[in-house]
Amino acid sequence: MFNIKEELKKLPHTPGVYIMHEGDLILYIGKAVDLHNRVRQYFQGPKGKSPKILRMVQRIEYFEYIVTDTEMEALILENNLIKEHRPPYNTMLKDDKQYPYIKVTTQEMYPRIFKTRNLLRDKNRYFGPYTNVLAVNQTLDLMKKIWPLRDCRRNLPRDIGKERPCLNYYIGRCCGPCTGSVNAKDYGAMVEQAIDLINGRHTAIVQDLEQKMKVASDALDFEKAAQYRDQINSIHFLSQQQKLEHAGSEEDRDVIAIAKEEDSALVQVFFIRNGKLIGREHFMMEGTSYLKPGTIIGVFIQQFYSAAAFIPRELLVEEMPPEAALLSQYLSARREQTAQRSQRVQILQPQRGEKAKLVHLAHQNAALTLSQFGARLKAETKRTRGAVQQLEALLDFNEYPIERIEAYDISNTFGSQSVGSMVVFEGGKPKNSDYRKFKIQSVQGADDYASMEEVLRRRFTHALTEIRQLAQEGKDPSLGRFTKLPDLILMDGGRGQVNSALKVLSEVGLDIPVAGMVKDDYHRTRGLYYENREIDFGKNRDAFHLITRIQDEAHRFAISYHRKLRSDQQVRSVLDQIPGIGSVRRKALLRQFGSVDTIKTLSVDELKKAEGMNLPAAEAVYTFFHTRKEDPDHAAPDHT
Repeated sequence: MFNIKEELKKLPHTPGVYIMHEGDLILYIGKAVDLHNRVRQYFQGPKGKSPKILRMVQRIEYFEYIVTDTEMEALILENNLIKEHRPPYNTMLKDDKQYPYIKVTTQEMYPRIFKTRNLLRDKNRYFGPYTNVLAVNQTLDLMKKIWPLRDCRRNLPRDIGKERPCLNYYIGRCCGPCTGSVNAKDYGAMVEQAIDLINGRHTAIVQDLEQKMKVASDALDFEKAAQYRDQINSIHFLSQQQKLEHAGSEEDRDVIAIAKEEDSALVQVFFIRNGKLIGREHFMMEGTSYLKPGTIIGVFIQQFYSAAAFIPRELLVEEMPPEAALLSQYLSARREQTAQRSQRVQILQPQRGEKAKLVHLAHQNAALTLSQFGARLKAETKRTRGAVQQLEALLDFNEYPIERIEAYDISNTFGSQSVGSMVVFEGGKPKNSDYRKFKIQSVQGADDYASMEEVLRRRFTHALTEIRQLAQEGKDPSLGRFTKLPDLILMDGGRGQVNSALKVLSEVGLDIPVAGMVKDDYHRTRGLYYENREIDFGKNRDAFHLITRIQDEAHRFAISYHRKLRSDQQVRSVLDQIPGIGSVRRKALLRQFGSVDTIKTLSVDELKKAEGMNLPAAEAVYTFFHTRKEDPDHAAPDHT
């Protein structure tokens, strides 16, 4: 039995992180310079505590703590644990993982530039995150017009000259590094100019294009000159959307202000690069009703910049965070880690001048955005987290909240090409990166129950194996691809599917709630089968719509994978009919030319260019398709 009073006496006078528990549920995670003094404050009466904290303290059954050497280590550990566990009483930055970045693969000899939503520690360069996806797409489209950079995934220089160039090369949208016609130095110069465009440094780019336009015009190449003119106009258009001159120096800085409403706050950030506003974004913070603006800004800085690809040298804030000095130290270390110059990051609250005007402008934008989109943001919250809360009430989940839901479905055509799908929803929203698909291996024919058992057995056996391996290696189990387990499993069916899932969970030694999504005669969701009874949604319409979305998504994901396998099988069946074309040559043909439709149109000489294809094999392919076209009784199967 955990005796809180006795355990408080044992707390050390050292920095660290404390974790408040109610059973298996983590209620709150915090850091402290002195664990002994900080944790005791929670249990020393109600004076000075917000109603939210008082409610939390009433639920605490026990606490644990992790000692660190410094307050900085405690800050980093606290941030990592909050992101992993998302405790209900912590103030949380919403949706910080869904915003896109622009990635430059600087670790490659011929870098690519593209949009991504995954920020990896791979030593490449990232810019963002951006909430304005349209602006990201406009920037990338403009780059493609100006610089013919590659967007293929070929391994260069290893694969130079091994395959024919792609279509982009022939239409002038790629300079063709795969052909060996461009050296890495010239290609790298184009990449650096593109990075300048991302950073809002347009002047040198425009001057270069203007010089090229003049040369083309003098040479009477008016078509080329017109292309340069259009590119210059596009840059001017983009810069007008981004540009905000101010009287300060041409520094990189972010401007942060907030607007509050009830239990949420909207944080507005202006991103200023080289003295120009290149973007502005807003972020919603949850659980802020009793927090001061400076505290909210401090939490935002800690959570947002822990994953940001770029950290400027200066943050201008509306209110100073309580731990500004510690945050400044943390950001300076992060700035150095992200391969930027080692410079101290300053957090400033300007009182007058141009910087103060920028902060005031950010605050006005925050208030305006909250008034314009507050209702929509609340509706979105009601549709997602509100729906999950209704689901918790329907299923009588009192012990812990539902954060992660996994749903499964099976798809096949009369038992052939049987596949399974696993879709994941977290906080009421799909988490596409965690989706998984399974090709059924041990079941013959259309046996959905046995197929589902195989899928679940593979999913959870893999998870437990990964957890054990990571534990043996002394690594965090959350690093595994399959190790995060659901709070609720949804099956596409009633009693039979639920029992199949419970059987597998019992075999592997897991205790996870399972509910079935029951359909009516029109194949529409009508209720949930849970703990041997069918539960009607009643007035819980948000929960009903959430379950419908999950069911549709599981079905869509399974169907799309099944169709792909069926299409691949049809393609194979066509090429396998050709004498002398085995699996190796079949794969080489598809890799070289992309599709059977393209292969049909090629000459013998063109077919010989595929790896492993000699003259007899190329003639066999050519004869097969052209003879069959002339004979209507032997028409090639449709494989579209």
